[in-house]
Amino acid sequence: MIALPPTLAGHRIVPVLVIDDAGFAVDAAAALAAGGIGCVEITLRTPAALVAITAVADAGTTLVGVGTVTTPDDVARAADAGARFVITPGVDRDVIEACLERGLDVLPGAATATDVMTVMRTGLRAVKLFPADLLGGVDMVAALAGPFPGVAFVPSGGVSPLNLGAYLGHPNVPAVSGSWMASRQLLASRDVASIERLSREATSAAGAA
Repeated sequence: MIALPPTLAGHRIVPVLVIDDAGFAVDAAAALAAGGIGCVEITLRTPAALVAITAVADAGTTLVGVGTVTTPDDVARAADAGARFVITPGVDRDVIEACLERGLDVLPGAATATDVMTVMRTGLRAVKLFPADLLGGVDMVAALAGPFPGVAFVPSGGVSPLNLGAYLGHPNVPAVSGSWMASRQLLASRDVASIERLSREATSAAGAA
């Protein structure tokens, strides 16, 4: 199987959390972990994101990273908050360089062959395929894996229990990214039981893929 960046190695599911209440971040991460998911991407889409990252990092039980990173300043703030990895929606060489300078693994978002080539020129060999479902899903992975057989693709955007197995069944897909097991609604309602149940179901499906 094609490898992920070292920090994310072994993680088959990267849950995407949009946190409005930083006070629930640690409990949410614990519910994901109870369901077998040991990492979390907290997006910079809300004012609570950086506080949530610090809370999960300080708890020390879950690998925490940051998503929706679009500027080098985002990288600096997230690194200072305790993020261990960075995921971006697109390719920006300044952002990639900022991550590497801070010693952070980075998974740039890619939507085209040109994006993949740009990422490869930085020395990286793994990308987030985004928005995966709108780009063609598994067929798009297969199309890009042809000219880029050594690149790992992590589909994000439209990934669900219905297509998780198909994605993970492709040899160039070591992991998938999604929010269904800890949606914004579940986080807002502090529904730890549902987060744990959906995480366990996702982990089981990933194991069977």
